[in-house]
Amino acid sequence: MNTTLVNNLRNIFKETYRVEPQIIVRSPGRINIIGEHTDYNNGFVLPAAIDKGIYIAIALTDSDQSEIISLDMNESVKFQADHPVKSEKHWANYILGVLEQFQIEGHHIPPFKMAFGGDIPIGAGLSSSAALECGVGLALNNLLDLGIDRIKLALIGQAAEHKFVGVNCGIMDQFASLMGKQNQVMLLDCQSLSHQYFPFSSGDYSLVLLNSNVSHSLASSQYNIRRSQCEEGVATIAKKYTDVKSLRDVSLSILIENEKKLSQVVFKRCKYIIEENQRVNTVCKALVNSQLVEVGNILYTAHHAMKTEYEITCPEIDFLVDYSSEDSDVLGSRMMGGGFGGCTINLVRTDAASQWIDSCGIAYKNKFKKELTPIMIAISDGVNLVSQATLR
Repeated sequence: MNTTLVNNLRNIFKETYRVEPQIIVRSPGRINIIGEHTDYNNGFVLPAAIDKGIYIAIALTDSDQSEIISLDMNESVKFQADHPVKSEKHWANYILGVLEQFQIEGHHIPPFKMAFGGDIPIGAGLSSSAALECGVGLALNNLLDLGIDRIKLALIGQAAEHKFVGVNCGIMDQFASLMGKQNQVMLLDCQSLSHQYFPFSSGDYSLVLLNSNVSHSLASSQYNIRRSQCEEGVATIAKKYTDVKSLRDVSLSILIENEKKLSQVVFKRCKYIIEENQRVNTVCKALVNSQLVEVGNILYTAHHAMKTEYEITCPEIDFLVDYSSEDSDVLGSRMMGGGFGGCTINLVRTDAASQWIDSCGIAYKNKFKKELTPIMIAISDGVNLVSQATLR
């Protein structure tokens, strides 16, 4: 927990609103070991919550208007909690969307005051948006004693992003943020929402993220284009195989059988998803058997597929993966997240990590004239209460 950030948040809340927060919630970002873009195709993913998160302070108010302060943006919004309307401030819509979903579920949200800030690097592919949605959901759930379970809160966060923000995201980010467990990765079946935890014991190796500082937006057209291409493939195959509802239901042999009916691009997109699901399950087996070398090899294979089949990487990210592949202290590396920037996730020998980070940073700056930001992470619990006063 970032104690400094929590204390600062509490102080700003009290100075601004003249009351103590009733609840403070910590809501983590997430990493994903393997399984990119499989979630919205009803496939498998292997995420984990991390020790970087968003902290949300909240209290009910007698005022007619609700208000939210973003510490990181140094901005605020005022609104009617019972009538959320899309804001010009993009960050506010993740919160307002959650309020709308609560109301759709039949919950009355009275006026409240909120402030939030965090230590998740924005644009790094660590799902700060889902952390915000899930943190707000759990904060309201506890503040108002609504009794909503965590899986439902994850679905509320996803619906907010679909219907209010306009990003057709899968369920992985919200699920990982709410359901994460310390030192464990989660095999999530995005079709049934069944999930299984695997201890992540990396031995002499550490997970290190390298932030390329190339910004990307999941709201960009490319994300939704990839999704529509997968849906196009499913629609074509389902004309013959009527039980096919998603790429989860399509084997590689069935895809190959239908190759001539698909455009080359759609075929590549579908092939990537089908084989990525296989890679997720192979990594789980390797983790059970402590086969970290195998895990690393699969990371490299996955990145190559993201580059050549799903086409969501960028020159900066490709350079970092290629550079890491030449270092024997790195078992594996790949792009993580929605694509077109963000971070690489790397399995690096712990005692060599510092030297490797410095070497990558120099090479990256020489190549792209950009700074590289390393992010050391630990796998943490999901959304939780930091403190809670007596509810009104």
